[in-house]
Amino acid sequence: MTFEERNIISDPLTKTEIKEILALTETGTDEIISPRSKVYQKLDIDFDELSLSELVAVIEENPSILRRPILMDERRLQIGYNEDEIHQFIPREVRKVTSKKLTEILIYLDMEKESLV
Repeated sequence: MTFEERNIISDPLTKTEIKEILALTETGTDEIISPRSKVYQKLDIDFDELSLSELVAVIEENPSILRRPILMDERRLQIGYNEDEIHQFIPREVRKVTSKKLTEILIYLDMEKESLV
């Protein structure tokens, strides 16, 4: 599994990347804009009233307005930290190996705990 980690504050998204993110959203700006962001509160903008080009420009100029992390591939988008939803980006083979290893560790720790009692 390959991925690219990127700090969107120091290495901002391009207009094309912002449009790709918007194209994958299910609920539009509500899904990607963080209302708790200081920038959001300072801008005091009604995002529903913006044209697509205006919205893209606002995000491009203010990347900290986006919820993070942003995970995406060609067909899926995950905004914000949700362990169950982020899990879908991990290939099934890796999930099986990880799950098996975790189970082995838990069994070992349980056995250790019982031997101490």
